[in-house]
Amino acid sequence: MPDTPAPTAPRFRSGAGRICLDFMRTLWLRGMDGATEELDTPEALTAWVAQLGPYPDGTAVPAPAPDVLREAQAVREAVHALLTAARSPAGPAGCPPGERELLNRAAATAPPVPVLAEDGTVAWTAADPVGAVLADVARDALALATSPALDRVRACSGPHCAAWFLDTSRPGNRRWCSMETCGNQAKKQTWRTRHATTPTA
Repeated sequence: MPDTPAPTAPRFRSGAGRICLDFMRTLWLRGMDGATEELDTPEALTAWVAQLGPYPDGTAVPAPAPDVLREAQAVREAVHALLTAARSPAGPAGCPPGERELLNRAAATAPPVPVLAEDGTVAWTAADPVGAVLADVARDALALATSPALDRVRACSGPHCAAWFLDTSRPGNRRWCSMETCGNQAKKQTWRTRHATTPTA
């Protein structure tokens, strides 16, 4: 009997609670030493859209042109600029004009469209799969920046993480972007600190 291949781990991090926050995570360790661009090729952008977009598994997402990749990176940075301003005393109005115009333009693109199949399931489709998901990202950022949910946006407390997430916990005191990663690492470090052996003289 042939061995069943182990499932491959997702290439990109998700679970931030909003697609715009997941998209921001594609600049790994933003503002820190070792910051890494995860959307470094058109194929990487395609992979992100295939993984986190609404399309059915196996949907062919054509690789975009290099200028679309640059636009996607610019949209991501505009999302960060908007949400940074929105969380500051300036509020959403503090978003720089260029970033605001870029997000408005991206949001005006047609988003993915739901299609009801004969079996009663819904699948999502788009003539431009990448552009449609970028429209979703931009619309989500605009909605989040101007909604009460913004008060629940947190920065991960992990010392080697810069990810933002939406805290949907009832008490509103979630600290980690993920308990499986940063939360687990913090618990392990706390355990090591508490159980460290004090060297004898």
